[in-house]
Amino acid sequence: MRQALHAEWTKTRTVAVPRRLLLGTVAATVALSAVATSVVNCTARGCGGDTTKLTLAGVHLGQTLVAILAVLSIGGEYGTGMIRTTLTAMPRRTTAFAAKAITLTGVVAAGGTVAVLGAVLAGRLILPGPGDRALSLADGPTLRAVFGTVLYLVLIGLLSFGVATVVRDSATSIGVVLGLLYIVPIVSRTLGDPEWQRLLEKMAPMSAGLAIQATTDLAGLPISPWAGLGVTAGWAATALVAGGLLLRGRDA
Repeated sequence: MRQALHAEWTKTRTVAVPRRLLLGTVAATVALSAVATSVVNCTARGCGGDTTKLTLAGVHLGQTLVAILAVLSIGGEYGTGMIRTTLTAMPRRTTAFAAKAITLTGVVAAGGTVAVLGAVLAGRLILPGPGDRALSLADGPTLRAVFGTVLYLVLIGLLSFGVATVVRDSATSIGVVLGLLYIVPIVSRTLGDPEWQRLLEKMAPMSAGLAIQATTDLAGLPISPWAGLGVTAGWAATALVAGGLLLRGRDA
């Protein structure tokens, strides 16, 4: 496993695309969060609403680049045929698959942490005094939202990685993942039945997972924060299991 991890880390750090996508994740997350925070009207009584969730709004865009990074981490090798070389050098396919997933987890966790903390810092700098206090990491709900958002980005990366292993085509995999993330919530809003709408919000990986960002009015959420993150984890686990089994059982 050590050799496999070293090989995957070497690939990641010597190729320009992962670095650019990580920098793009940080930039997109912080920029969109700053824009969302800048339109808030605060008074002496506070800023109103859930300022922590608003400050983390940039994740809606940043997760797209995380998904692309994760898909390309294995889909790119299928596209170029490099996957055959990888599996020849590491005949134990489960080990190679696990090494890729572990490396991706570390990279996304590092980039996601910078992006999320950058978004919170931007919020503290933009919002006046009441907003600053609401965004303190010493506040339990805010810390949970920040930590949970980083975990959410990691799970989106693993979900995308699993889908790419199953599909074996980067463009198609990106379409499938972005469809799961963005189209399902849009479809849920078009439903006339509130019960079905609430059910889809509980099941969709993005709407359920991003419940972790909520720090106010938790009783009104379709699903609780940690349960919602658990739904996203279930999606990621299913994709990883399916991808791992297919990688073992079919030709490269």
